[in-house]
Amino acid sequence: MERFTIGVDLGGTNLRVGLVDHMGNIHNELNIGTEAHKGPDYVIKNMIELIKEVKGEKSVFAVGVGAPGPLDTKKGVILDPPYLPGWYGIPFVHTLEQETGLKVILDNDANAAALAESLFGAGQGYESSYYITVSTGVGGAFVFNGKVFQGAQGYAGEIGNMVINPNGEKHSSLNRGALEGIASGTAIARAGEQRLGLMGGTEEVFHAALKGNDEATKIIDEAITALSIGIANLAHAINPAIFILGGGVLKSEQQLLNPLRLKVKEYLYPELQQTIEIVPANLGTKAGVIGAAFLPY
Repeated sequence: MERFTIGVDLGGTNLRVGLVDHMGNIHNELNIGTEAHKGPDYVIKNMIELIKEVKGEKSVFAVGVGAPGPLDTKKGVILDPPYLPGWYGIPFVHTLEQETGLKVILDNDANAAALAESLFGAGQGYESSYYITVSTGVGGAFVFNGKVFQGAQGYAGEIGNMVINPNGEKHSSLNRGALEGIASGTAIARAGEQRLGLMGGTEEVFHAALKGNDEATKIIDEAITALSIGIANLAHAINPAIFILGGGVLKSEQQLLNPLRLKVKEYLYPELQQTIEIVPANLGTKAGVIGAAFLPY
């Protein structure tokens, strides 16, 4: 008998909701813009409507939600993430359970995507994997033997706030010179606007670099260097069997992933230089929904 859960991928830009079976197949999926600037009540209302719509007449035993951190997963509360303004202290899980009549499990969005990639994606067959997503923000998660390592308070994997340059700039509630403040899509787009007057976001910065613009190339190199330092730190501290990189910013293997592989080795022990594996995620945007759907298992 098929078992169904609903996976919710709550991002700063997009809201995705899907009906998922026990084999990781999505049977029904709806995607809309998050419109986070309209506040939590608006976003939660839309989320509830999407959950009910994708459920239809199917028997569903739970809902899993992947959301940007920081979170209090025990209380079911989202704690003021940089790209979801006004969410601090909202009784998120309680509201969803009341409105849907279903058990709701909340976890970090990177944890959800990491779980999906480990079970059904690029991490299949590996005992351990570290997943890094580079999109609106930067997130990460360590999966060992098919389980996400949560840490004592559920903050394990919050690499977006890892300090890369203590003398760097401070953005939102992040540490000065944090990884997310240098290497995220938001950071690249912001640098493109401030330093080049480009208003087309990350894509325009990459396009300018491809056309030979030195400053655009420098912005991307800074992001690659920051990611390289972060990955090297993780390789030495945790030593996962494989690193899996996902998120919209990593679409270009030629511009980002290949230079990143080379750069990481500059910061590693010689033994690790020969064994480190860095591969692209292969589930794409589906990872968040599939992984979230497997949080209740």
